[in-house]
Amino acid sequence: MGGFSLIHWLVLGLVVLLLFGRGRFSDMMGDVAKGLKSFKKGMAEDDEPAPRLQAQPPLEANRDRELQPMKDDRPAA
Repeated sequence: MGGFSLIHWLVLGLVVLLLFGRGRFSDMMGDVAKGLKSFKKGMAEDDEPAPRLQAQPPLEANRDRELQPMKDDRPAA
């Protein structure tokens, strides 16, 4: 009770082989390998440093003395 014997493993292997077949399994592994290669390639491309933003001089304060805060034109509730 509680363990798999050799017969259980053989039956399980036979069922997996019948479901996936030899061609399907190798095709599936090939697709997985292609996916891993493209993932690694994408990660290698992301390792390149991003171009830095050009440094801009700081903004100067507006010296206009007539500037006023914007008036609230919403209707009163």
